[in-house]
Amino acid sequence: MFDIPAQQVWLAPGATDMRKSIDGLSAMAQYALGQNPLQPHLFVFCSKDRSKIKLLYWDKNGFWLFYKRLEKGTFHWPADAQAPLCITRRQLSWCWTDSASNKPARIARSRRRWRHSHRRQSNFPE
Repeated sequence: MFDIPAQQVWLAPGATDMRKSIDGLSAMAQYALGQNPLQPHLFVFCSKDRSKIKLLYWDKNGFWLFYKRLEKGTFHWPADAQAPLCITRRQLSWCWTDSASNKPARIARSRRRWRHSHRRQSNFPE
């Protein structure tokens, strides 16, 4: 993955309309996630079908907007999250890179664990 000096990584709960661009996503970071989009945090948004991800990052004098679309497969995304999740960069890397590999058994176990998890923590393994 690329190296961004973000202090925290925030996952937006649920699905995000991928037609939103920098202004819409920064408004979501502020109002839905309760964070200042001008802070050095990385904000991650996922589409309804979990095949697209957008990352928003403020860098000194402007926003970076990263977009990734999978040709097949889906990203690991906690479907039952009601509140924003603050995860580690390592957990984001796992979400980002493991989704491209073909490991259906591991994905199935991960989803089952998310479904039965009642903790208000990150659902990603350390």
